[in-house]
Amino acid sequence: MGKMIDTARQAETAVLVGIIGPGQNEQEVKDYLDELAFLAETAGAIALSRFVQKLSKPDPRTFIGSGKIDQVAQYIHENEVDLAIFDDELSPGQLRNIEKILGCRVLDRTNLILDIFAGRAQTAHARVQVELAQYQYLLPRLTRMWTHLERQRGGIGLRGPGETEIETDRRIIRDKIARLKTQLEKIDRQMVTQRKNRDQMIQVALVGYTNVGKSTLMNLISKSDLFAENRLFATLDTTVRKVVIDNLPFLLSDTVGFIRKLPHTLVESFKSTLDEVREADILCHVIDISHSGFEEQISIVNETLREIGAGDKRVLMIFNKIDAFTYTRKDEDDLSPVMRENYSLEELKHSWMATTGDSPVIFISAREKSNIDELRELLYREVKTLHEQRYPYNRFLY
Repeated sequence: MGKMIDTARQAETAVLVGIIGPGQNEQEVKDYLDELAFLAETAGAIALSRFVQKLSKPDPRTFIGSGKIDQVAQYIHENEVDLAIFDDELSPGQLRNIEKILGCRVLDRTNLILDIFAGRAQTAHARVQVELAQYQYLLPRLTRMWTHLERQRGGIGLRGPGETEIETDRRIIRDKIARLKTQLEKIDRQMVTQRKNRDQMIQVALVGYTNVGKSTLMNLISKSDLFAENRLFATLDTTVRKVVIDNLPFLLSDTVGFIRKLPHTLVESFKSTLDEVREADILCHVIDISHSGFEEQISIVNETLREIGAGDKRVLMIFNKIDAFTYTRKDEDDLSPVMRENYSLEELKHSWMATTGDSPVIFISAREKSNIDELRELLYREVKTLHEQRYPYNRFLY
């Protein structure tokens, strides 16, 4: 089995490439490339420049038009750029064609996310899940990947499987995928047993877009010390902690963050991790209110929850990072329009965000520990209501 090794190396340089498709505007694509730049930074690359083209549909041969790709190639040559990263999944044919023209390593969004997961996988379970997803991505691109590996070893997008000659054999790769699936099924069965052994406690799961502060919030509520940093996908393995609020115990889990265009191979491989979400009684949807595109992030998380069969769960909407807001109106005579960036906390509580259907809504700052007591009270009420319904004979707990 190939090993997931994330060796320290000098930061590589990259260019980012995206298209403005039908129904999209420049600001949306700018936000998308901002996220792609953050992904690249998380993987260890520095984005030097961005190239965007407005197209009704991607070019089937080179994704972007011939004039634009020549422009990208010239920049790469003049600045000795290491790799080009495209903000969509490329077909094997597109990858080969683009690589020939650009003369550098080419990654698509899926490969970049897989590379980050490879570097972040710490436990045996996460490593097996990531390795399976990598092989499934690698199989149709085997020829191209092998020519890369012959020319240059290491680097972003090349961590993990595929570094020995035997892995150029498609049959061997399929055998590896089959073995990994069997191994994963065994781990999944063990985890199902572990979940069944969590006797008579309500299960609460933190969900949300990647890098919204779930792990920081988990540390606050459970008084644990989980790894939390300003990087995408800081958490791959689901962490479960027993939490007690006013003598009422429940289980709280921190799960892998969702993201726009999350690769299907990862969703499939991380089935057991996502089972923590599917089997939870209550979902705490954590939202980074300071992010310019948080409304779209909410939609992406909701869509992903529906895709994995968790769309009908009880959800608490937790708007985090309110400390990033600044209230800029200087006096009562200031008639300038109130933008989302300068809402006060009281205004937030009376905004559309505070009225999202049946879902309770709360505004907090995990970093500044603002409104955390209010969040604990909300969690207590929600867990207690479910606990009374499910375990009426255990009411003495509270």
